[in-house]
Amino acid sequence: MIITFCGHSNFRAEQDDESRLLSLLEEISKGQQIDFYLGGYGNFDYFAKDCAKKFKEQHPDARVIFVTPYLNKWLNDRKDYFEKEYDEILYPEIESVPLKFAISKRNEWMVNNADYVIGYVSTHYGGAYNTLLYAHKHKKPYTNLYKGTYELY
Repeated sequence: MIITFCGHSNFRAEQDDESRLLSLLEEISKGQQIDFYLGGYGNFDYFAKDCAKKFKEQHPDARVIFVTPYLNKWLNDRKDYFEKEYDEILYPEIESVPLKFAISKRNEWMVNNADYVIGYVSTHYGGAYNTLLYAHKHKKPYTNLYKGTYELY
């Protein structure tokens, strides 16, 4: 099973967010092997990676995978970090996409290849919103962890 994440880069975790996410992961996984597809570019991405790694402590067959939108010097300069923090680095075949659209196309690729999407979206704009809306429109099962009375439209 593949689980992917999307959330705001300015996300600030509250006290119970980690336990809520870990409980959700247990509920979704139902004992299946999990691959976590992560973006790695903002606060929610780092939070999701940390939670995925904690999940992996209890489920050693889980894999934490960085899905990069770029093959460039930026990634090359940080390769040691990504190889230490993640079990694998994936690059979707999006070479023909202009760089300014690479992240959104990578996000769509992650949703298309995931069995479940977990988001933290509290606005009606931005990349995280567009990614969760994409999941919604494509009938992908998802959960928005935002605690407000927020609905996608």
